[in-house]
Amino acid sequence: MTDSSEYTPPKIWTWNKESGGRFANINRPIAGPTHDKELPIGRHPLQLYSLGTPNGVKVTIMLEELLALGHNGAEYDAWLIKIGDGDQFGSGFVDINPNSKIPALMDRSSEKPIRVFESGSILMYLAEKFGEFLPTDPAKRAECLSWLFWQMGSAPYLGGGFGHFYAYAPSKIEYAIDRFAMEVKRQLDVLDRRLAESEYMAGAEYTIADIAIWPWYGGLVKGWQYGAAEFLQVESYENVQRWANLIGDRPAVKRGRMVNRVSGEPSSQLHERHDANDFDTKTQDKLAAGN
Repeated sequence: MTDSSEYTPPKIWTWNKESGGRFANINRPIAGPTHDKELPIGRHPLQLYSLGTPNGVKVTIMLEELLALGHNGAEYDAWLIKIGDGDQFGSGFVDINPNSKIPALMDRSSEKPIRVFESGSILMYLAEKFGEFLPTDPAKRAECLSWLFWQMGSAPYLGGGFGHFYAYAPSKIEYAIDRFAMEVKRQLDVLDRRLAESEYMAGAEYTIADIAIWPWYGGLVKGWQYGAAEFLQVESYENVQRWANLIGDRPAVKRGRMVNRVSGEPSSQLHERHDANDFDTKTQDKLAAGN
């Protein structure tokens, strides 16, 4: 081990200093709003409050895929939530998601608006609402949901574990990086073995399981996350690479990845989305919406 410092946990943990790292300014051990702020409401039935992180991208991909199939009821407004600025702790956002995490969705298509939070829950809600991307055959449905929940349970090891200690922590801790790198590579092997026998995660059909997993693990093997592609030797997972390219080539996926995105090339960012024509508008005013 390269970290020779020893830490003895206190009998009772107290929050008496910032944890350090990239997100120290928004980390806290309590829930609830920090300030009053109403959320904007657009003209479409579905109102999404999000950011173009992997969890946010899941939902914008799903919505764009539904629209591509002709479901006009899936039209949506995507409002930018700047988590670095603490927007997720505004009272309006907390009313939708008490856990203060993006994405959060309000469905205003009925008399009483319905709130939906947690990205996997939103995918299931939309799949059932529109009858798409979730098989009805019991065996196929079970396979799809198993992989959906696999992603929900596994991603914290990738993002909050490996990603945090490898890319964001204030100091490099060998034990932590080794522990989570080992788990991420095991997860990639799980995916690679599955995709060696199946075109998509749940079988021959593209489902919400693919939509959930691709932004995290597809993005990882494409080299978009944490600058860790070489470190994790992602090129060795040939079946995941094949699948990542297959999903990434879908037009709706390309559009969904742009929405609420605030990093990368300006031409790849659409900070807020209120109309399908927004993707065709490349003026700096449109690209800077939400700033």
